[in-house]
Amino acid sequence: MATVGTTRAPGKTGLVQPALLIVGAAFLFTDLYLIFQYVPTERVMGIVQRLFYFHVPTVWVGFLAFFIVFVSSIMYLVKRTEVWDRRAYAAGEVGMLFLTVAMVTGAIWAKPVWGVWWVWDAKLTTTFVLWLIYIGYLMVRAYAPDKRRGARWAAVVGIVGFVDVPIVYYAAELWRSLHPELVTGPFAESGGLAPEMRTTLYFSALTFMLVFAYLFRERTAQRADEQALDELRARVG
Repeated sequence: MATVGTTRAPGKTGLVQPALLIVGAAFLFTDLYLIFQYVPTERVMGIVQRLFYFHVPTVWVGFLAFFIVFVSSIMYLVKRTEVWDRRAYAAGEVGMLFLTVAMVTGAIWAKPVWGVWWVWDAKLTTTFVLWLIYIGYLMVRAYAPDKRRGARWAAVVGIVGFVDVPIVYYAAELWRSLHPELVTGPFAESGGLAPEMRTTLYFSALTFMLVFAYLFRERTAQRADEQALDELRARVG
């Protein structure tokens, strides 16, 4: 019987995944301690402001995931190799998970601060558009006539859709709105965060990046396994 082991994702059976899981779990517990014990309570918003350390990092990780979709989609169209398509697909799925968490935590944060769950200001509207773009990205794959055409069409969506990421990031600066301005980056307000808050924010970002790395590798490997099973069924059939 022909072997299909070569189609499995690199590192699937190695020590990288267990190591990421253990390190990620340790960082997550430490992050929860920093968020609920170490960082001071914000004077105006109170305890609800602690959602900031979930909301902002998950947005950043979502952006990272969509950048991986962007790069992997370009590489797939250039090289037409399945590995790049699997990476793009996995990053799109996991990125949607993180962006959805960001939108939910943002709504929960907005209710006691603004008095409403959602407003159609520039930041939130462009974020919602980004969410719809990558919902469309996944739907293109799901409903395409065959996998190859789905991969090509999705690659185009993944490349074009990434244009919205920098628009979302700078929306609060380009169009003044209810949403807070940037607290990090070249256009951030100086002194916007206390040192403890900034440290916790960056630690949270690192924590969620580790979670993303674990989920991304796991989902990529699962896609490789699915492809191997499809090839095996085709040979048997």
